[in-house]
Amino acid sequence: MSGPSEYRPNLPAKTDAVDAATQQARPGNIGAIINRIEEAVEEETASIRTDIRFDIKASNARKSRYLYELTRATKGLVEGDFPADLKVGVDRLRDKLVANERAILAHLSAVSEVAGLLKDAIQRSEADGTYSANEFGWAR
Repeated sequence: MSGPSEYRPNLPAKTDAVDAATQQARPGNIGAIINRIEEAVEEETASIRTDIRFDIKASNARKSRYLYELTRATKGLVEGDFPADLKVGVDRLRDKLVANERAILAHLSAVSEVAGLLKDAIQRSEADGTYSANEFGWAR
């Protein structure tokens, strides 16, 4: 049996060259990340509009993870460093995010309206009017 001093893991050693390479933005990677974000946003937008069981929490977690990836991939880039095709991708993503925002706001508005209707129904069912604050003029 080998002792602790003889143990050699099969993991690659961390080097400065690897660190430098991971910090450099790669346009191909950025384009792939933008495409993943677009797909996630499109799926969320469509699902919000059609699927009442859509898991928005999981979708937000996925979008946050992709945003983190995009932030890391673009770290150190200045606006002039973006190739034209990435600018087009960012503009396309921006348009999809606007549509996504509209869908989310419509969903929140609908949820708020339903909550208000339920609140009113509960209040009406709990009070027969005999001892309510409205009858005595206190609720103004």
